[in-house]
Amino acid sequence: MRLRPGLPLLALLLALPAAAQAPYAGMQTRPIKALSAEHIADLRAGRGMGLALAAELNGWPGPMHVLELADRLGLDAPQRTRMETLMASMRTDAIVLGESVIAAEGSLDRLFAERRATPEAVTAATASAGQAQAALRALHLRAHLDAAAVLTPAQLERYAVLRGYREGDAAPQHSPSRHRH
Repeated sequence: MRLRPGLPLLALLLALPAAAQAPYAGMQTRPIKALSAEHIADLRAGRGMGLALAAELNGWPGPMHVLELADRLGLDAPQRTRMETLMASMRTDAIVLGESVIAAEGSLDRLFAERRATPEAVTAATASAGQAQAALRALHLRAHLDAAAVLTPAQLERYAVLRGYREGDAAPQHSPSRHRH
């Protein structure tokens, strides 16, 4: 049998509508449907996951990125120590709060998996999940407030340049894989 040149393209085009109708296919096997394995790993590691972008992109640096740029920012020993303390404290608290998010999302997922979902139960479970997520986000945002308070105005400006948010004499140091949006 001889295939015509356009046949593979035709097969692909015919498969597209099926894929578009099932964008969540495969996700039904997740232990917690709303959380990918990567998201759970990020929560358990205390990573930021872009939760503090409102701070970061408005001139309030995060402790992790400040530490990454410590030499280029000219941090003195007390600043470095304070930033390390902020980072360690934030990460410890973020891990605890991340587990709360995972637990709350797991409870919501089980309501549906066990066919116990009612309007009242869903309202309560989503409120719990939302509170856990809000607490985690607030923690990350407060860490940016604390970090900015440690830096001088010149260091804040240098940070913005080094991260690529402002024009200046330094190449951007931002790694897109650091934040998951």
